[in-house]
Amino acid sequence: MKLHLTRPLAFFDLETTGIDVVKDRIVEISILKVMPNGDEDSITRRVNPGMHIPETATAVHHITDEDVADKPLFSAIAKDIAEMLKDCDIAGYNSNKFDVPLLAEEFSRAGIIFDWTKRKMVDVHVLYLKKEPRTLSAAYKFYCEKDLEGAHAADADTYATYEVLQAQLDKYPDIQNDVDFLCEYTHQTKNVDFAGRIVYNDKKQEIFNFGKYKGQLVSDVFRRDPSYYSWMMNGEFLQNTKDVITRIKLNTFGK
Repeated sequence: MKLHLTRPLAFFDLETTGIDVVKDRIVEISILKVMPNGDEDSITRRVNPGMHIPETATAVHHITDEDVADKPLFSAIAKDIAEMLKDCDIAGYNSNKFDVPLLAEEFSRAGIIFDWTKRKMVDVHVLYLKKEPRTLSAAYKFYCEKDLEGAHAADADTYATYEVLQAQLDKYPDIQNDVDFLCEYTHQTKNVDFAGRIVYNDKKQEIFNFGKYKGQLVSDVFRRDPSYYSWMMNGEFLQNTKDVITRIKLNTFGK
């Protein structure tokens, strides 16, 4: 089924040095940009992560230090990536939990201001889990009746995710061919930040979702314990999380 789009939808996938969204880096990025009229544009770029690619990561995506030794750092291509994603909604496979937060961290390190709040984000993995809980390769086999050749290569995974979503729309009549619906349907949490450290309560208020203040309003905690903000800003939290708590602090105290 052809996607019903009102603006471009960018499918993307990352291959990385590991699964820690704070410490790990991108080694390959692939983007497939689908236009409302069905036209497609795509890029795949290898990236020098500026660190050793662990053998455990290489075993998954088969990219070695030697493969990226002469490739640009992410900071050198960040503007091009941001430009391709400009005015796009975002789609991926397990992207809400991993790819989006990690890409957001890379943008922050590169000094790129990218407003994720203006994007609808569709996570094909969540839709799949709700309907047929398995892996991308299994999803590709189940929905597209084909074997996924080159799994864990960013371009292969990106195109497979695109094809799986189209097939899902064909298979499930209750799934609307609409990015707003897909964004809402594939959200599993009420996260304020990507990592889910801050979430919304039933009153749409921002509360902590971890630690000793779990369940308490962020604004109230910062009033009672200002040092908690400093502790988080100096800790190993996503830059996105730090941006969120800074916004809340500014809204609370007005400075």
